[in-house]
Amino acid sequence: MRNMRESEIAETVVPPAQGEEEHLSLALANSAMALPGGHTIDLLGTPAQANHWLTAHGLAPVEVGMREMCATQVRSLREQIRSLFASRAAGLPAIPAAVTAVNDAMTRVPTAPLLQWDDKNGPYRATPHPTTAIVDHALATLAADAADLLTGPDAERLTACGSSPCNRYLLRHGRRHWCSTRCGDRARAARAYARRTRARTE
Repeated sequence: MRNMRESEIAETVVPPAQGEEEHLSLALANSAMALPGGHTIDLLGTPAQANHWLTAHGLAPVEVGMREMCATQVRSLREQIRSLFASRAAGLPAIPAAVTAVNDAMTRVPTAPLLQWDDKNGPYRATPHPTTAIVDHALATLAADAADLLTGPDAERLTACGSSPCNRYLLRHGRRHWCSTRCGDRARAARAYARRTRARTE
């Protein structure tokens, strides 16, 4: 598997999966996509891409000065949320570390300047670095949305896209199990090919 360059990403139009507009956590889970031919797209692959994604979803200002450490935190939360979605969609127990990661993200944002203690100057109150505070707030928002999705009425509709190799999640409408028209067409073509092959061998 290889990551596609930004120029290739720009040429690849992948519409949002059903439910992404209502749930930012679903959009986050789907920000790493597997495509046919062994290609992948990671919309959070670099700090600039992570900053752009957060900005596009109203979670950070433009050019916040995202560092790799912060981008790594966003990607890490994405993987934990994907794990929880996979467990919920398959009806399996969740990995405890994924639950802990979501809870940690939700409770990381301080509601007031925290008490700090410096050996030289003594006690004082201070807020975190602005970029860190923005990322923490974004992570808390995404984690809370994931918790809402997993515990709310939409949880019954959460499913994985049924078209290989797609790895996106969606909120199912009726019997539809595909995240996009393209995946639906690919799944139907694969089924038709399988039927033709089976008919020739019988």
